[in-house]
Amino acid sequence: MSFSLYLIGFVIVIAGLAWGAMVAGVPQTYILIGAVVLFGIGILSAVKRTRPKDPPAPTAAGRRTDDY
Repeated sequence: MSFSLYLIGFVIVIAGLAWGAMVAGVPQTYILIGAVVLFGIGILSAVKRTRPKDPPAPTAAGRRTDDY
């Protein structure tokens, strides 16, 4: 899954939650703070999920641990 697609989905979720909070009568300041926090969490999780895996580190003998 690409980074931008993940973020677009997260923004849609944030927009839905913000809309629901507005309908419920939550003050706009709290909605904005919550949206910024959720957007930060979305960026962190998108980077974590779309980052390529690191190759295994060689052992002291020069062989990888998955060679056995």
